[in-house]
Amino acid sequence: MKAMYSTIAALLLICIAINGPAEAQGESAVPFLLISPNSRASGMGELGTGIADDAAAIHWNPAGLAFQTGQEISITHTNWLPEFGMSDLFYDYLNYRNNLQSLNGTFAVAITYLNLGEHTRTSSLGPEPIGTFRSYEFAVTAGYATRVTSNLGLGINLRVIHSALSPIGTEQEEGTGVGTTVAGDIGVLYRTSLFNMPLSLGANLQNLGPRITYIDADQADPIPTNLRVGFGLKLLESEANTLTLAADFSRILVRRYEAPEGGEPPQPDPFYKAVFTAWGDEGLKKVIMSGGLEYWYTDLIALRAGYFHEEKIAGGRKFLTFGAGLRYDIYGFDFSYIATLEENHPLSDTLRFTLLLSW
Repeated sequence: MKAMYSTIAALLLICIAINGPAEAQGESAVPFLLISPNSRASGMGELGTGIADDAAAIHWNPAGLAFQTGQEISITHTNWLPEFGMSDLFYDYLNYRNNLQSLNGTFAVAITYLNLGEHTRTSSLGPEPIGTFRSYEFAVTAGYATRVTSNLGLGINLRVIHSALSPIGTEQEEGTGVGTTVAGDIGVLYRTSLFNMPLSLGANLQNLGPRITYIDADQADPIPTNLRVGFGLKLLESEANTLTLAADFSRILVRRYEAPEGGEPPQPDPFYKAVFTAWGDEGLKKVIMSGGLEYWYTDLIALRAGYFHEEKIAGGRKFLTFGAGLRYDIYGFDFSYIATLEENHPLSDTLRFTLLLSW
């Protein structure tokens, strides 16, 4: 069999970093869609559903685009899973948004790219290399949002997803490790106040779409349909100081079933069914929680901190995040850092860097 052991290892690393230990692995394909894409949100505990006030709202909650004016472009880079010292494993995110009065709303686009590096190809005749290939995954997203009322925004995204794990299949199967599918998001954001403090409440249902096929339709895998809800509350807002408290709660809505004894496992539920049936699999125990604070001094310097938590049954990731940001005229720079609560964790010491222009 043309078994590419390095590919399998890379995929396991991705599963570990995204989904945690073995009991949480294999829940969906293309988990790179759930990676926190920007440094600002990452510094606050990897959240943004209730804030969603920059171009990265296209990921966290497209409805947040409805309240934005002007234009913004940003790019984020991170060496993924730095604990393993794989220099060719990296993640890039590019997005752009533009408020268009002619469309009565805001349009945005984003490109997500995960490079899985170069791998060695072997054959069933022995472990000797017979070639190399590269693995990668990317998604292209277009979004639009508008205000339904002065306080309520709605947003939608359409997304094309391409996963190229291996251009070569096994000797027993005709397919390859390459698949493409489409998905959509729908988000809502409501702005109000709580005790005279600005409050925003948001929800986003992500990655609604058909399964992705690598080998054949019978072995197709669901993509990570995900429900996010969150809030952002400005505890302090003055001419020189702003302090925001935010929290997100998310739940992957994928429903797989155990194989009967001596038989094949049933097909996973389609996304439109799994949105409801996934709750029958441990219910709220698989909800991921994150919270954070962001402090701005005169809109020039920002400090951020957060905490990310999920139960063991959902993956068991627990880590602290820290970040900072600078703004000058139309230019901006953000970075974030992950401090895991266990040694030798794949996400330990992950750094993200974001450059942006906003005008």
